[in-house]
Amino acid sequence: MKLLRHLQRHWKLHKLTLLRRSIGRTAPVPGGSQPNTPSAAQIAGPVFSPKDVTVVFVLGGPGAGKGTQCAKLVEQHGFTHLSAGDLLRAEQDRPGSQFGDLIRDYIKNGLIVPMEVTVKLLENAMTDALAKKGTREGRFLIDGFPRKLDQAYKFEDTVCPAKLVLFFDCPEKVMEERLLERGKTSGRADDNAESIRKRFRTFIETSMPVVDYYEKQGKVVKVEAVTTADKVFAETQKRLRERLGADF
Repeated sequence: MKLLRHLQRHWKLHKLTLLRRSIGRTAPVPGGSQPNTPSAAQIAGPVFSPKDVTVVFVLGGPGAGKGTQCAKLVEQHGFTHLSAGDLLRAEQDRPGSQFGDLIRDYIKNGLIVPMEVTVKLLENAMTDALAKKGTREGRFLIDGFPRKLDQAYKFEDTVCPAKLVLFFDCPEKVMEERLLERGKTSGRADDNAESIRKRFRTFIETSMPVVDYYEKQGKVVKVEAVTTADKVFAETQKRLRERLGADF
């Protein structure tokens, strides 16, 4: 398939030159759905209207506690939590997935999976979540995404504009300690010292510009994520109430 061939070539170039190149956009993608061509996407606009769907991007370095805080927001405030990383790991393990090996190599090496794959997985997951509830309205926490500015542009152009960015700020030393401890039991290939350091570098180089971009739009809610999970959550709720209202 065209997209798969492009992705495979893309990965080989990473290993040889560490230079990123664009990949095809018109072949089938994970989950069996067909992506729009750029011209069709421009005509149709985003799949979801921000009047019906609230999207909160959740960003922070690896080990900042994004998943823990998202779980609490789901439990107490009824959000739907979508983890880009979890969706990618599920896709790599899905029987018959033509992208499994490629995704596995990207994750293992602390690199960012091509956005066409990730964006389509998120769109499909949002569609499935709304279908299960029988509604067009929903609130989503999208965890660990976007990790690059082009991902942000792609998602907002084709899926849905973001309402806010929830940014958990945490020192690198604290995050590394958390991940090494988690690695003792997680079984994740990227919870090792080498992969962790690569992920830190990737986050600083590619994801912090995303935070800066949304900061200029006044959309960033920054929370210090150094203390206990409960204290961080209390601060998170306080900050979100300021932006979304007391009954968010």
